[in-house]
Amino acid sequence: MRAQFVLSEIGVGLRRNLTMTFAVVISVALSLALFGGSLLMRDQVSQMKGYWYDKVNVSIYLCNKNEAETGGGATCAKGAVTADQKKQIESELKKMDLVDSVTYESADEAYKHYKEQFGDTPLAASITPDQMQESFRVKLKDPEKYEVITTAFSGRDGVQSVQDQRTVLDNLFRLLGYLNWAALLVMLIMLVVALLLIVNTVRVSAFSRRRETGIMRLVGASSFYIQVPFIMEAAFAGLIGAVIACVMLASGQYFVIDHGAALREKMELINFIGWDAVVTKLPLVLAIGVLMPSVAAFVALRKYLKV
Repeated sequence: MRAQFVLSEIGVGLRRNLTMTFAVVISVALSLALFGGSLLMRDQVSQMKGYWYDKVNVSIYLCNKNEAETGGGATCAKGAVTADQKKQIESELKKMDLVDSVTYESADEAYKHYKEQFGDTPLAASITPDQMQESFRVKLKDPEKYEVITTAFSGRDGVQSVQDQRTVLDNLFRLLGYLNWAALLVMLIMLVVALLLIVNTVRVSAFSRRRETGIMRLVGASSFYIQVPFIMEAAFAGLIGAVIACVMLASGQYFVIDHGAALREKMELINFIGWDAVVTKLPLVLAIGVLMPSVAAFVALRKYLKV
């Protein structure tokens, strides 16, 4: 097969259907950018889970006098926590194999931390130290087993409540998961649009060159030889779209995360993914960008066109 002939046919096809080729390129670029972004979002959520779940604690809040006197809850109906109850709770916690460390926080320390975080709010002015709760902050070796602590200490005398900080993070990660699924849905819609455009572009291109293909058939050219220029046209358009998608992903990492908006510096509490995660996704985006239009063009030629 003469490479010069194939390349010339590709150029002719792209020039004849310039607007449709442009639409294919843009559709492929947007769909693959969303695809790559969804993969990166999944990596980001996984990295955040590993980072934050390793830092979360289970907090055991103890009953104070204020709650016992005002009937702040059925769990504190028997009165404020006693020194013996605190010692027993701490002792049991330290004996549990899944507990990594136990930190006691007094009411004064809790009040100090509260003022540091919310001292400028109107509500902070009405809070007094005696309203704050003593607590044990428990760090687990395996955060997934927080329910063991909840089951062991919920409802016992002197314990007001047991709270796992994972529940707050789970809501955040669930929201990020929904956003990721939404991006995947939009990606699928754009992918279907791109495939339809590819099929129509190939059909129009083949129809506009039906005389040339007819002559090639008469002189003994095989179906594969005739179809190759059309498939290469679609692959070339897809490759351009994939390259644009890669540029969009890399630009997002550079300008949004690392520089420009510099979220990595402004949001230090979030452990953002690095360039290694981005670079590993680019070959996949390029491969899909070439293979998807090629397969779509091959199927369109065999199903709809007699060439």
